[in-house]
Amino acid sequence: MNFEEKFNLDIENLKNDLAIENMYVTDDDISMLKKLSTNEITMNQAINDIIKGDL
Repeated sequence: MNFEEKFNLDIENLKNDLAIENMYVTDDDISMLKKLSTNEITMNQAINDIIKGDL
């Protein structure tokens, strides 16, 4: 299984788990997670973007 397939599978599982709690994952959330997983951004950058609402 390549990276993209694994990432998409993990995201689908995450979406399902969060939906149970009435929390939903947006395309912007997924984009940020991809950037984190490929080290394009740091965790601190992601947290700052979330706090600022700059997803």
